[in-house]
Amino acid sequence: MRYEPRKELAGLPKTVHGGQAWRLSGVEDFSQNLNPLGPPPELLDEIQKVLAGVGHYPDDSALAAKTAVANLLGLQPENVQMGAGSSEIIRNFPNTFLEPGDRALMFYPSFAEYAQQCRIAGVEVDSLQLLPEDDFRIDTERLSVALRQHPYKALYLCNPNNPTGRVEPREKVLGIVKECADLNILVFLDETLLDLVPNAASVSCAAMVNEYPNLVVASSLTKSFAIPGLRIGYGVAVPEFIAEMEKVRLPWNLGQLEQSLATYLVSDRMDYVTEGAKLLEKENKIMQAQLDEVCFPVGHLSDSFFYFVSTASLKVTGAEMQHLMLKHNIMIRDCASFGPEFADYIRFCVKDRERNQAFVAAAEKVMQAMEGR
Repeated sequence: MRYEPRKELAGLPKTVHGGQAWRLSGVEDFSQNLNPLGPPPELLDEIQKVLAGVGHYPDDSALAAKTAVANLLGLQPENVQMGAGSSEIIRNFPNTFLEPGDRALMFYPSFAEYAQQCRIAGVEVDSLQLLPEDDFRIDTERLSVALRQHPYKALYLCNPNNPTGRVEPREKVLGIVKECADLNILVFLDETLLDLVPNAASVSCAAMVNEYPNLVVASSLTKSFAIPGLRIGYGVAVPEFIAEMEKVRLPWNLGQLEQSLATYLVSDRMDYVTEGAKLLEKENKIMQAQLDEVCFPVGHLSDSFFYFVSTASLKVTGAEMQHLMLKHNIMIRDCASFGPEFADYIRFCVKDRERNQAFVAAAEKVMQAMEGR
């Protein structure tokens, strides 16, 4: 007798993500978007304080961490679900609200896990392409037309969008949320990368979920505190939504270590995130100007802290540019995994001055070598 997996998994590939340069000795990873300050220097001391508690099960409700997030946003703990990174919130949303045969609309290129988790849940996924002629920003008129083409159950938004790095203003996002409410469409808004963007507080919609009962917002500490090895994320929504999402959450999804660190970092160290954001804003301008000067394909100044640019003018693919930069111990993201239309796109982030200078030096060598071909 042959046993088959669920039909939704047939032909479904594993998603591809950046941040893999740790496997390569001496390579600086610009394919991941993290706080350039690295983890807070006192984090090891905080970890040592927690170790005595790992001999018992963690609080399944993660109440202390929920309360810290709620206090930060001016919400109640009932508005918050903690997750093993925002990835778990991305998984929990379709498993709570979407059924096999439902349709979800999302943009592309965007974070691959939205479509992946929808398809695993048996949801039909439609995509609306972000266009280079629109600077990869949301065209609300095109979106409005698309929302009415099918009875969609959910719309996915990412702000800033990954991989394009474009930041949409709060008023624009909330206008979309309102329109979706009128159409009885849920909105999943991923703000995982927003904390490190200049003026993030004026862009975020997380504190406003009680005013928009069709909205779920996801975020994470991974990027903000440069701790991808610790899986800490959260989602916020009206309490009724969170109560339902808790039914599909993995029990004890955050260990004692993650819960304690989440409580400490959110309660006491958001100033560290602000410091990182200010550094990125300053270094972004410098790095963009220097890359432009050596004719590396950087494009205009990013309104986030990472770049999504085409290498087509250089007659190389993103994979080829990745290979060329790796020769100089710099890892960038080849964006072909976002779709065949983006085979000649790359993504790279901004870091601190010293590492950015190494990136610029490598970029200059690559450009000089290409001129000599």
